[in-house]
Formats: sequence, C-alpha cells, structure tokens
Amino acid sequence: MSFELIVFDWDGTLMDSEARIVACIQAAFADAGRSAPDRAAARNVIGLGLDEAMAMLWPEASIAERDRIVAGYRHHFLGGNETPSDLFPGAVELLDWLAGRGYLLAVATGKSRRGLDHALESTGLASRFQATRCADETRSKPHPQMLLEVMDELSVPPADTLMVGDTEYDMLMARNAGTRALAVCHGVHERERLLRHGALACLASLHEFPAWLVEELA
Repeated sequence: MSFELIVFDWDGTLMDSEARIVACIQAAFADAGRSAPDRAAARNVIGLGLDEAMAMLWPEASIAERDRIVAGYRHHFLGGNETPSDLFPGAVELLDWLAGRGYLLAVATGKSRRGLDHALESTGLASRFQATRCADETRSKPHPQMLLEVMDELSVPPADTLMVGDTEYDMLMARNAGTRALAVCHGVHERERLLRHGALACLASLHEFPAWLVEELA
C-alpha cells in the first residue's frame, strides 16, 4: 500500500475545535429564538457544510430561517465567541514529517472558505498544503466532489490518496471518491462508528500516524 497525497479534514482532525463549534451553534439558535440543540446533536453535525448541518438540526426550517442560523453561527465563530480552538498535539510535527518525505498535503473540510483561511492564517499552516477545498465551494461531505477536485488539481489518482478524518462523513466521502481512509478517534465520532464506515484504522492521536504509515508501507 502506498500513498502520494494525504488529505486532512480540519475540525476534529487537525484542530480541537469541537467546543467552540458547539457553543457557536447553540448561540446561533438562541439568537434566532430557537431552542438550542444539545451538545450531542450539535457535535454530530461537525464535518458537514453549514447549510447541511443546520438542515439536519432544524429540518423544518425555511430557507430564510436556515440562512439566519448560518449567519449567526458565522458571526459567533469568526469573532463573537472566545472558546479556545487549538491544534491537536502533534499536528504541526506530523505535517512537517510528511512534507519532509515528499507527500502532497491537502485539506477537505466542511468549513467555509473564510473560516478555513482564518484558521490557516492563525495557525501559520497555509504553506503546508498544496490544495484546499471547503464546503461552500463545492458539494458537502459525504459527497465525493471536494475530494475529487483536490485529486484532480494535484493530478493524483484515488489509489494513491489517503483521506484522514474524524467523522463518518470523512470515511464515506473517501469511499465515494474511491480512496482509502484513516480515522482519528480524538474527534467527534466514536471508534466503532468510524470503523463501520470504512476506516482502515482509528488512531488515538496524531502521534501514532508515522508508525502506522511506516507499517502500512512495509
């Protein structure tokens, strides 16, 4: 088994942003005069595009109501909420280790372009990635479009691509795109759920990635 391109999800995979996302979802619903979803419901939609996430949380909402919730979420996430969002331990070291061995790196995320650009700027990681795709630029996970676009941009076939994520949406997107997928278990979906949806393995932390990859290539 070999790989040329490794594509990472962002929230829950490289960045520990669950608490902030949940707080911002709940605040957006409260601003709109709606009962806020509980933590379990809010964390379950992490990884989807905003429109898809809010549709799952409020399926009977009109387009205007959903747009108001999405706008409220963006307001809180991009400026109004101060819940810390830090990179998971080992994230920077892993990206540098992979880059030093010649792997192409990319991001495929349910975040908006504005949100991802803000995160890349604040972490200083923009230069580590050769391509990025966001849910407001293409189809949301688990549709394969964003992953297909990344592979097409970098001229890498599915057989040489690995998707790394923390949700079943990442695993299903990889399956739908014809790539393999690796899960991390420090995100929002539990190990059994990730393995059930096609993960090759589920790592407890990013620190385990190099050893896993070396073993896979042996």
